[in-house]
Amino acid sequence: MTITGPQQPGDQPSGFDVFLVAAEESGDRLGAALMRALQQRASVPLRFSGVGGREMTAAGLDSLLPIGDFSIIGFAAIPRRLPRILRHMRATVRAVLARRPHVLVIIDSPGYTLWVARFVRRADRSIPIVDYVSPSVWAWRAGRARSMRRYIDHVLALLPFEPAVHRRLGGPPCSYVGHPLIEEVAKLRPNEAESLRRRADPPIVLAMLGSRSGEVSRLAAIFGEALAQLQQRVGPIDVVVPTVAHLLTKVTEAISTWPIRSRIVVELAEKQAAFRIAHAALAKSGTVTLELAVAGVPMVAAYKVSPFEVVVIRRLVRVPSYILANLVIGKNVIPELLQKECTPEQLAATLAPLIGDTPERQRQLDAFSLLDSIMEIGSREPAARAADIVLSSVRRSGSPVAESVPNR
Repeated sequence: MTITGPQQPGDQPSGFDVFLVAAEESGDRLGAALMRALQQRASVPLRFSGVGGREMTAAGLDSLLPIGDFSIIGFAAIPRRLPRILRHMRATVRAVLARRPHVLVIIDSPGYTLWVARFVRRADRSIPIVDYVSPSVWAWRAGRARSMRRYIDHVLALLPFEPAVHRRLGGPPCSYVGHPLIEEVAKLRPNEAESLRRRADPPIVLAMLGSRSGEVSRLAAIFGEALAQLQQRVGPIDVVVPTVAHLLTKVTEAISTWPIRSRIVVELAEKQAAFRIAHAALAKSGTVTLELAVAGVPMVAAYKVSPFEVVVIRRLVRVPSYILANLVIGKNVIPELLQKECTPEQLAATLAPLIGDTPERQRQLDAFSLLDSIMEIGSREPAARAADIVLSSVRRSGSPVAESVPNR
């Protein structure tokens, strides 16, 4: 990246610098969408610099560092990768301070990006800092919200309940801009023909094993036996296993031993097509539960982790449910079977009522129908909302170029 000096007060506004930092693929997608929205909405040229991946690069970012270096899965990987990550953190801070951008946008990955924000603010208080994706202060480390107020000017929240949480905890100003799923709704919900298939026999049941190798290892055998027992209870079912490309070999091997025939889908379009016709799902607890809920697919969620992780979670995490969809809806409508309860027998017994026309199935469908209002689905796109707040942060900063940023 070429470092140029900051614009001086006497200069004519010729654009402004946006420095973005994303350390994971999910953040890279958010960053790219934000960059495109900023370009559409700003009335002056923009110059992007920072840290990002393939999608942000395609949107016009010259990334300082490869984000693959930051990807850490599991506690055991941290010590081995820590020296490199710390070097990257320091390099990122130096680059921000050298460029003195008109705004710094950090995206998700709070262990990395909040560290960068703290040190930038300590060295230069004039740079506005926007945090795109709130850390999960509603689940653990609640004190982080208050500490963020010292170095974060605005938080862009993906979940509708997060602004109230930040107000309660004394965090920075926080605005709900919307979850990226909002932009995928049309691809997740069925048309008339697909609705007919969703209700037809044999019912299609999704098996969502997770996106990490360890999750597949822990859940595959349990899910396979649970689905076989489900078929014994309710009759023939058509099992579809959506997965990701880097896990295809592992998932293929895992389901080859299942006592029930299943088929795998990998491509995004295939996965979305499966969601549109699915009757029910057995899902690893996580973000996918919100995706299924938006698609209108009743489900049972399950998860198993190592004994060490159980201790950590029980000591640190304080939430009424581990299921994201339950948290967004505000009540525990999706059953969650965790650890010792995550057995084939209990999973099959809990999933069986969702196959028929039952109160258990209708209760979930009724709750899912609230999501359009709760998540403001159908209103402005999340990236456009986020872009407006980023532009407003530049305007409030008193930057000479801020006068050229339009009010929206």
